[in-house]
Order: sequence, then structure tokens, then C-alpha cells
Amino acid sequence: MNATTEAGAKNSYRGWAGIRRAFGTPSALTMLFLGFGCGLPFLLVGGTLSTWLRDTGVELSVIGLVSFIGFFYVLKFAWAPLVDRYPLPFLGRRRGWLVVSQLLVAVGLAGLATHDPSTSATFLWLIALSAFAGATQDIVVDAYRIEIAPQESQGALAATYTLGYRLALIMSGAIVLYIADLSGWRTAYLCMAALMALPILATLICREPEANRAAEPRRLDLVEAFAKPFVEFFSRNGWVLAVVLLAFVGLFKFPDQMIGVLAGPFYLDSGYTKSDIATVSKLYGVWIGIAGAFLGGVCVTTFDIRKLLVVAAIAVAVSNLAFLLMAMFPSQQWAFFAAITADNLSQGFAGTVLVAFMSGLTNRHFTATQYALLVSLANLPGKFVGGLSGYIVEASSYQAFFMISSFSVIPTLLLLAWLWPRIAAHADET
Repeated sequence: MNATTEAGAKNSYRGWAGIRRAFGTPSALTMLFLGFGCGLPFLLVGGTLSTWLRDTGVELSVIGLVSFIGFFYVLKFAWAPLVDRYPLPFLGRRRGWLVVSQLLVAVGLAGLATHDPSTSATFLWLIALSAFAGATQDIVVDAYRIEIAPQESQGALAATYTLGYRLALIMSGAIVLYIADLSGWRTAYLCMAALMALPILATLICREPEANRAAEPRRLDLVEAFAKPFVEFFSRNGWVLAVVLLAFVGLFKFPDQMIGVLAGPFYLDSGYTKSDIATVSKLYGVWIGIAGAFLGGVCVTTFDIRKLLVVAAIAVAVSNLAFLLMAMFPSQQWAFFAAITADNLSQGFAGTVLVAFMSGLTNRHFTATQYALLVSLANLPGKFVGGLSGYIVEASSYQAFFMISSFSVIPTLLLLAWLWPRIAAHADET
């Protein structure tokens, strides 16, 4: 493609006409359904599952330990090279893995519906199967999105993917609770398993990306895939700055992630019904989170990223104190709405700010690998401590736990104070 042709291709996606063209492509509609498939199992092996376990009388400490199975989503980069290296002998490199992972998600969710969570060891294996298959599906969908369309239309694909993902969160976070309230958890999870038919059908109908990269020889090169991005990151930033940056990213959302596992059980223990949780947390909260993300996006284009990091970190920590209202005024709807508003607005805002900050830390030659590792690191500390959160609550109280989670922002702010002049200097150099 010559310069004139390339410029023409880019211009064809500019303006309102270009936006309509990008969103009107079959690939954009495909990503809507694939995003739905990726979002559906995430809560069903996470927050929604925690609510189910608590509803059947499982202890908080056990619920926290079970949440460790969700580490598949944190560590999915570890087996991504295998998925990329070994195509399955049907449907193509991407669609073959997609169908297999989607079918395994459906089987895992249906299997959960047929086992007693309080007595069956098989139940834990089915959680692991669902989480592993869901994380694998994420890997393939990310690769498919990049390969199926030119760079100029990637924004539209990402937007439709996000819309599908959010719709799935509503189904797996809210609608599933309504169904469980009316017909029980078995029926609810069977319905969710049946919904996986939508992304499976989309995968069977959609086209395989052109084999422009598949024609190149692929081999599993661990040095190139893992070691080199690490070496580049540390050599570019220096060891001290690199370590502090990684520690800061890992601790940034720590206060929020501490309470993530116990949110559902806390709502139940505070006297709210499953329908209340679905309406306030899973429906209202999702839209408040979208509003927070939009606010963060506007601010990122306007203000210094360092100031936004301070505001976001403090907002996440302070929002945890809003849950004290629910503990002090159990069963009160106004307290529930107030806590969810503060929590989801700050989460959405902080998530966008963190994404912008992490994107600036990556080298364009290793963007995918370094960004994936940063995302994993951003979730790992909170995920680990969240798994132990049940013990903290049982040893103290919900009120004390929320206070502890809020004060856990102090190390993050101290690291940011040290980074403040260095982030500016680093930005000027790059």
C-alpha cells in the first residue's frame, strides 16, 4: 500500500461518515456477540458465585479461598503463546480455539448448576474449568479483534466489544439474581449456560481473519515472548524506577479489590434480597460505572495524569467508607444506592485513569506483552488479599474491614509522591 492509498484508507474512517462505516461493518456486530461471550462467565465464577455460596451457608473464609480459582483471569498471559502457536485442526486458527473455549464455558456453567456447592468437590473443578475456558476465550477474542480489521476501525470494534461485555455483566450480575430469587440457583446457571449459544453461533458464522500472519513461521520462543519485554522495560526505566512503577500499578486499585470478593455476601448479611442486589448493584451500578469511565476519559484528555492518579486513588479508598452506611443502616435502600454510587463512580473513573497511565508505560514494540503483564500485576495483589478477606471479617467486623481497606491507599500515595517528579521527567524524555 503506497502513501496515498494508506492515507485514503485512514481518512475513510474519519468524521461521522467514517464512524458510521466502522460501526456498520459485520466485524463490529461480531465483536458485540464475542464481547458478550467474554463477559458472561466473569461474574459467574466471581462475584455472583460468591453470592450463591453465601446464600447456601458457606463460610466467608471458604468463599475467599474459592475466589483464588479466578486467578486464571489474572494469569492468562502465561498460556497465551500456546494458544497462538498451536492452531486446532478445524475452523481456522482463531475460530477453532474460540468454539472450543466457548463450549467449555457452557459445559462448566451447566455443570455448576447440577452440583451442590456446599458438598461437592467436583463443584470446585467445574469453577476452574469455567474460569480457565473464559480466560482462554479472552485471549483468542483479543487476537481476533486485532487481526480481523484494519487499525482505523479498531475503535469501533473495541466499542461494540465493550457494549457486549457490559450487557453480559448485566445478565450474569443482575438477571441471574432475579432468576435465582424466583426459581433457584440451578435454573439461573442453566439459563446462563444456554446464553453461551449466542457467541458460539456468532463464531460459527463469522469469518476467519486473513492468513497474512499465519503464513509466517511461528514458534514458541520464550525469550522473545516473556524475557525480552521485561528486559526492555527495566533497561528503559532503570531498575529502581521500574520496580516502583510496578509496585504502584499493583497497589493502585488495592482498596477496591480487597472488598470485591465479599461484596455479595456483605449485601446479603446486611439484609438485602437477591433482587435488591440485582437492581442496585448489578443494574444501576453498571451504568454508574460507565458514567465514571466516561468522566475519566474526558479528564485524561484535559488534566495532568499525575493529578488524576491522586484523585482516583483517593476516590477509590474513600468510596469504601460509603459501605459503612450499609453496615450502620442495614436494609435501607438509600444507603445501598449511596454506597454503590460512590463505589462504581470511583471504580469507573480510576479504571480509565489507570489504563491511560499503563498505556504510557509500554514500549510500542512490546505493547501487547507489557500491557498484559501490567494488567495482571494491577489485579494480582488485590486478588490475593481478597481471597483472605473472609478471615479478616470473621476476626473483626465488616466495619473494621472497610476501614482497613480505605487506609490501605497510604502506600500507594507514598509511592506516587516519590514518582511525581520522575513521571514528569520520564514523559519529557520519551
